[in-house]
Amino acid sequence: MENRNDEKMKRAKKRVEELKGFYIHLTVYILINTFISTMKIIRDLGNGESFGEAFWDFGTFAVWFFWGIGVFFHGVKVFSYNPFFGKDWERRQIQKYMDKDKKEAEKYR
Repeated sequence: MENRNDEKMKRAKKRVEELKGFYIHLTVYILINTFISTMKIIRDLGNGESFGEAFWDFGTFAVWFFWGIGVFFHGVKVFSYNPFFGKDWERRQIQKYMDKDKKEAEKYR
């Protein structure tokens, strides 16, 4: 009984660490990208562009976009959202390989 509680505690701690890592990643993403975008807009304004031109330039959002892809997949992993390889898929695959091994073992009896 105590082993199961220890195992549950380890899984819970691991889950909390994963969540903490994701939230730190998200916070850094927002802070750094806000700084980069602000600096780029200020630089573009200094180069004679209007605020609209500086703000809507692709370069302003490029880092947000590409780093955002990484944050998205980090969140997918942490929150266990996987429409293709979910827990049900894993169980079916494990069962498939167990059945295959059992059939192989029965051939040699």
